[in-house]
Parts: sequence; structure tokens; C-alpha cells
Amino acid sequence: MKKVYFDSAATTKIREDVITKMTDVMSEYYGNPSSSHSFGRSSKTLVETARKTIAKQLKVSSSEIVFTSGGTEADNLVLISAVKDLGVKRIITSKIEHHAVLHTVDYLVNNFDVSVNYVALDKHGAVNYSDLQQLLNASEEKSIVSLMHVNNEIGSLLDLKRVAELCKTTNTLFHSDTVQSIGHYELDLQDIPVDFIASSAHKFHGPKGVGFAFIRKHSGLHAMIHGGEQERGLRAGTESVHNIVGLETAFKLAYQNLEMERNAVTDLKAYFVTELKNTFPEASFNGDSSNLERSAYTMLNVCFPFEANKTQLLLFQLDLKGIACSRGSACQSGSQKGSHVLAEILSDENFKKPSIRFSFSHYNTKEDVDYVIEILKAFAAQ
Repeated sequence: MKKVYFDSAATTKIREDVITKMTDVMSEYYGNPSSSHSFGRSSKTLVETARKTIAKQLKVSSSEIVFTSGGTEADNLVLISAVKDLGVKRIITSKIEHHAVLHTVDYLVNNFDVSVNYVALDKHGAVNYSDLQQLLNASEEKSIVSLMHVNNEIGSLLDLKRVAELCKTTNTLFHSDTVQSIGHYELDLQDIPVDFIASSAHKFHGPKGVGFAFIRKHSGLHAMIHGGEQERGLRAGTESVHNIVGLETAFKLAYQNLEMERNAVTDLKAYFVTELKNTFPEASFNGDSSNLERSAYTMLNVCFPFEANKTQLLLFQLDLKGIACSRGSACQSGSQKGSHVLAEILSDENFKKPSIRFSFSHYNTKEDVDYVIEILKAFAAQ
């Protein structure tokens, strides 16, 4: 049976070069990076070299890169410390953020003296910048804005620089979950005055369990995980050297191959959109996900014109045929509530229809698309 992996927004296939590099590190560099002997110093050098690699690409200081277990920890670190340590009293976010942000905001609202405002969205799930400006001007309380760069379900793109500059005019902190964009988009953080970002290696063909936070120097953030003085006191715990080197290797390869791989994936997405429109004229594309300029090139979210009673069967049928995709974020796969993102932007009628997120990488081919279309046609004919 043919196997097709169209779920790269959930996690990506690890590059072979990354696996090789990580294996070498595990074999040869097993010293604790905090140890003062040569074994420890060798491991420490690998960690600091990785930090410098990331910082150079983002055009920031290496001291502003903090390694974490992934995007969720980075989001938690920033938001919790902003409230507990920086005196933030108000959070401005949207209702279609990743749950790593939304659930952290709920925790803070329920346990601390902090309020939340949700910025208005248009029918495609894009931020209303005029409403954001009004929210920023509505209060003099110390605030933080938390808005993701690329939505993980519908691919909506945020104008990071525009939001960062709006925040600066009101002395508001700005945090962005860039988990779906790091490794896929070039970010110049010298030009974009964002205060904090979060990233996760497994979204750009690196290992799971490692990521980083960018924390603008002199931010005043404090550690969330306490213990040793690793990561300049911002994240205690022995660094996972092989994972950090895996992150670095995947990060370097992502940007070295960015133009070629982005063009290939963009062409694949355009082909998929055309084939879907030809095969299912009544299908619609959630958000702006079919628009190659206003959505991420890495994903497509489709609402199929099938009866509501086929909603649960569609993913099951695709899985039986060897096709991996998603009805929403992998983080909510155990939930029966459906996508909170689609619930926010779809009509009740369309929300009941089956919506599928297909997400791509350079490992995918047009033959993969043709196979999926074939299976979808067979399902529709049942």
C-alpha cells in the first residue's frame, strides 16, 4: 500500500543528515556541558556553537537564545514570567492561537491578577490590525500581545513587523509563537522589534523534545524551571546536547535549502488546490489557505462537500489507505470538541462538514497528491 505523509504541521520527517549528526554526538560527546573537564568543555562548545548558529541567522545576540524542550515550554516561559516577574496585567491574544498559548493564558487569568482581551479576526482568521490598535490604546496597564506568526491549522500569516511596531508605540511587550514559521520563513529580528519568539525543532525536520525561545536582552524574564544555572539562569537542567545539535543541523539545512524547498512545496500546494477545485467544485478552503500569498505555503485546510455523517469516516478511510493528515492540531487529536480555530471562523453548517488539514514538506510529490485525490474521489462515490 502506498504511504503518503501530509501531516508535516504536526511533525516533520527528520533529515538523514540530522540523524547522523545526532548519533555521532551521542557516541562521542557524552560529557555534561556544565562539567569543567575536557569532556564537559567539548559538549559545552557544541551547545554554544548551536546557539551562535541560530543567533546569526536571526540577526540577534547568542545570549538571547535559550534552549527549551520545545515551543510549548518557550510559550509558557515567556507568558508566565511576563505576568509573575514583569508586572504584566493584561494579555492581548486571539481565539485561534495554539493551545500552548490559550491554555497558559487561561491559567494566568484564573490564578493571577491579569485580564485578557481577544483581538477581532476577519472571516479568514486574519488579525484585524485596526482592532489591535484600539485594544493597545484602550488601557495604560502593562500589557503583552501574544499572536502567532503562522496559524497551525489554517496557515494564516501575521505581519510580524507591523504588530511589533504597533506594540512599540504603546510600550507593549510582543510575543509570537513562530513554531510553524521558523525554518520556513526568514526572520530578521534586528529589523522586527519582537520581544520574544518560540520555536520547535521537529517542525523543520529536526528532533522532537528540543526548541528555543528568543528573549530580547534586558527583558527581565525569570526562569520557570528552577535548579542549576544552565541557559544563563533562564532554564535549569542539563542541556540535551545531541538534541541541540540536531536542532542546529536541521536549522542550518532548512535555511541553506530554503529557496529550493519553498519553491517545490509552493508548486505542490498550487497543484493540490487546482486538483481539488477540479474534482470537488463545491469544496471550500478554510481561512485563506488556498491563497499562496496570504497563507503559509506549507499547509492547506479543506472543507469537503460531504454529509455531516461522513465527517468521522473520512479521516479513518484516508488512514486505511495509508494517508496521514489531520482534522486539526495534533495536540487536540484526543478531543471530541473539534477544532477551536474552525469553530471561530466557520458557519455552523460548514463546521459540521469534514475539514481536513493537509500539510507538506519537500519530501512530498505530485504523485502523492494524485493518490490522495483518487482516494477522495472513491470515498465521495460511496
